[in-house]
Amino acid sequence: MPHLPASPALSDLTVIDMTHARAGPVCVRQLADWGANVIRVERPGNPEDFSARHEADFQNKHRNKRGMALNLRSEEGRAVLYRMIKRADIVVENFRPDVKSRLGFDYQTLKAHNPRLIYASISAFGQDGPYRDRPGVDQVVQGMSGLMSVTGEPGRGPMRVGIPIADIVTGLYSALGILTALHEREKSGEGQWVQASLLESQTFMLDLQAARYLVDGVVPRQVGNEHPSGAATNTYKTKDGYVNVAPIPSMWGRLCKALGREQWIEHPDYATRDIRRKRRKEINDEIAAIVAEMDSATLMAKLDQAEVPAGPINDIAQAYADPQAQHLKLTQTVVAVDGKDMRLPRQPFTLSRTPSKLRCRTPEFGEHTDEILAEFGFSADEIKGFRARGSVE
Repeated sequence: MPHLPASPALSDLTVIDMTHARAGPVCVRQLADWGANVIRVERPGNPEDFSARHEADFQNKHRNKRGMALNLRSEEGRAVLYRMIKRADIVVENFRPDVKSRLGFDYQTLKAHNPRLIYASISAFGQDGPYRDRPGVDQVVQGMSGLMSVTGEPGRGPMRVGIPIADIVTGLYSALGILTALHEREKSGEGQWVQASLLESQTFMLDLQAARYLVDGVVPRQVGNEHPSGAATNTYKTKDGYVNVAPIPSMWGRLCKALGREQWIEHPDYATRDIRRKRRKEINDEIAAIVAEMDSATLMAKLDQAEVPAGPINDIAQAYADPQAQHLKLTQTVVAVDGKDMRLPRQPFTLSRTPSKLRCRTPEFGEHTDEILAEFGFSADEIKGFRARGSVE
């Protein structure tokens, strides 16, 4: 099939996707979902890809792409890549530095074939330094970055976040870096090397917790579902479930009225933000006792009327069934390889003129090799020869 842009927004860009695992594919998915012509280059005989190809996670990571199989261990396979690079805008890879240099698709090598190329490298710990060649994955970096030290309940030990957040944010920051470099290329006419790592991205994601340490010298600790620096933000148990209550400091009076405790507004034990921080446990215990006598719907009605931020604790099925989620249409449908409709998450932001949509399912292994090579100017005889010699599949 020819390239079917998922959006007009990035449809003029050609991306060579040489990624695996998660952070790299998440990065490239951002470009594919906004219309870039993404060509996923797979390694022949990769057992991980074969076994996982039809699983939900794999299908979600590689939608809106086309795929080809190219043997980069062969000289001819590398020559094919170099010829494709001349017409590409972006390459994204997440191989170890020694691997890409040995196989001949490092930045300096590819830059020589296309000085305008935006080359993005994604790694666990960076392209240099003492951990340069150390293998790393999401959970390892969640621990090393400090994230697990502030996640979970006090005294229960470190806790990972329930999604591969280091992988995901690294993919998103990498995509942002690529788009930044593309914008700069409009002025300079030159490409550049975009580098992102799980460790850098996840440490940056600590945000307010990092600032508390760097500015104030405070080493944040686990506080469970409470806010790390505020009071009255917590998860409270009702008669029939749990509700998050999260007033900002200026909403303290609204919360007091909603809970029938107007006397707390001017009470000297609760009157200021700093005092409430110091008496956080007492406040949480007081609120928990009140909330425990209500069902979730009653509590939510009171807090909604008072315009205090609050929400139920949903499982994922309930989250997608929520009326607002239904209104926002958080999923889109693509036809799977078996001909059945498959729902997948849509992009989380919208553009008014050039929306994103799911146009293509994840490609089968080497599904588009011949047509992609033909689009890059290779003749039918050349392609036949490549196949005979095992350079492509």
